[in-house]
Amino acid sequence: MTADRPPLRVVIADDQALVRTGFKMILAADGIEVTAEAADGAKAVAAVRRTRPDVVLMDIRMPEMDGIEATRRILGSDDLQETRVIILTTYDLDHYVYAALTAGASGFLLKDVAPEHLVAALHLVQSGDALLAPTITRRLIERFAQPDEPQAIAPHRDLATLTPRELEVLRLLATGLSNAELASRLFLSPTTIKSHVGRILSKLDLRDRVQAVVFAYETGLIAPGGGALNVDG
Repeated sequence: MTADRPPLRVVIADDQALVRTGFKMILAADGIEVTAEAADGAKAVAAVRRTRPDVVLMDIRMPEMDGIEATRRILGSDDLQETRVIILTTYDLDHYVYAALTAGASGFLLKDVAPEHLVAALHLVQSGDALLAPTITRRLIERFAQPDEPQAIAPHRDLATLTPRELEVLRLLATGLSNAELASRLFLSPTTIKSHVGRILSKLDLRDRVQAVVFAYETGLIAPGGGALNVDG
């Protein structure tokens, strides 16, 4: 946090009080404001609507309403478009996480995340980037994005809005290349790559790079096994 920048504002949603307390202590030590805590999904939605945080740390398995439905309701609200959701999970491979990503979450973290990684993740997501745990993203996407039966790839109507260069960037982005790696591969400047990525997200009405990766798999633009994923940057 800088002198001319307001503190990051966060809502913590988890049904375990000790988890909420632990995260709150970590964030407070870094000057991050916890605007509210919630023990279930319904209370999380209400807290987000009331306090309008920058980021929500959202557990998946909670009573009354789970984190997936809460994420869907938050990110489906027109007046909460600036809010980002990071999913918290105990397990490193969970189909609920994939469901949350398709609902619009900006990524996920394991609950045993190191304090410095947690803080960095919140700032990264607030800045408009996306975060996925690099060591498990490829397994997650490949397991849950592939169809039950082999099928011909049908052109998706939204893909037609992309230029050949943008389509190329999207394919490479979905294999896990960072902006710097994309620039090196395509012999373009990082600024040009950033512009391409921005236009891709805008044309396809995608929130961030996470949704771009999911989109690329679900439309068949890239097949499972197409490369190691790392969409941190």
